[in-house]
Amino acid sequence: MLDGWARRQIDPQIRALATVAAKWEVSANAITVTGCVLAIAALAAIAYGFFLLGLVLILSSRLCDGLDGAVATIKGQTDFGGFLDIVLDFVYYGAIPFGFVLADPASNAIAGAALIFSFYVNGASFLAYAVMAEKRALDSNARGSKSLYFTTGLAEATETLAVFVLACLMPAWFPALAWIFAVIVVYTAFSRVALAARTFR
Repeated sequence: MLDGWARRQIDPQIRALATVAAKWEVSANAITVTGCVLAIAALAAIAYGFFLLGLVLILSSRLCDGLDGAVATIKGQTDFGGFLDIVLDFVYYGAIPFGFVLADPASNAIAGAALIFSFYVNGASFLAYAVMAEKRALDSNARGSKSLYFTTGLAEATETLAVFVLACLMPAWFPALAWIFAVIVVYTAFSRVALAARTFR
C-alpha cells in the first residue's frame, strides 16, 4: 500500500547510487545476492539476540533490493535477474521471522510460523497472478518497471519492512506484531484472489 509513496521519496537517491554502481561495473545480480546474504546475516544476528545489529543488516539488505532494480534499468534488465530478485526476496521474507523464532522459540514460534505461512500464501497468490497475467499479455507499471506483472496490495514491501523494524526495536512485541501482520498479509492474498476471479474469468 505504501510502496508507491516510499518509491517517490527514495528513488532520486537510489538512482544516484545506481549510477555510481553501474559506473563501477557492479552487476544488478551481484547486488541482489548481497542483499540476500545480508538478510541471512540479519537472521543470525536476531537469533543470537543482537536485534539492533539485525536492524542495520535488514535496512542494508533492503537498500540492495532497491538498488539492484535501478542498476538493472541502467545496464539492461534480464529475465534471470528478475527471477533471482523474486526468489531471494522470499528468502528475506522467511529469514527475519525465523530469526525471531530462533531467538525465543517459547514466545515466538507459533506467531513466527503464522507469519511465514501468510507470506507463503501471499507469495503463491502473487506469483500465480503474474503467470496468468503473462499468459493474457497483461501489463502493469503500478510499481515501476518490473520483470513480471506486479499486483499491489495492503501488505507490500514497505509495510513488511516497517513490521520488521518495529520487531527489532521492540523484540518482546514480536508475537503481537507477527499475528497482526499475518492477518493483513492473508487479507492481501485473498483480495488478490478476488481480483483474479474478476480478471481471469
